[in-house]
Amino acid sequence: MADVVTPEVRSRMMAGIRGKDTKPEMIIRRGLHRLGLRFLVHDKRLPGKPDLVFPKWRAAIFVNGCFWHGHDCRLFKLPSTRTEFWRDKIAANKKRDATALRKLDEAGWRVLSIWECEIKGRPAEEIESVLQRCRNWLTAKAVPAHE
Repeated sequence: MADVVTPEVRSRMMAGIRGKDTKPEMIIRRGLHRLGLRFLVHDKRLPGKPDLVFPKWRAAIFVNGCFWHGHDCRLFKLPSTRTEFWRDKIAANKKRDATALRKLDEAGWRVLSIWECEIKGRPAEEIESVLQRCRNWLTAKAVPAHE
């Protein structure tokens, strides 16, 4: 199936997709800040530059886009054009994610991933539930290294 827009328009559209400060990330940042939690943003000193870093708890949170990170959910659909390119791109993203998680774990950091599908199109009550889960995870004493 041919693309419905010209290559130039598609290129402009793809270039407009942000890598950081995305809408889901901003929802989580504002919500956790409102709950009194303070954090660093995109700390370049840590592997994978986590979206939120909580040095006090030696914890990091990634807010992942379901498409770009290949999440098996309602929001992910492999494009029908240039399928091999997208499969390779998403596989490389997943490999890079796994490497960053392993390095953070080896350095003694706890990591939590929040997926776009947990936030996008959800009512405020469900988003509050995600924020409370983050808060509980951060402040818990015995927590698994990855969730």
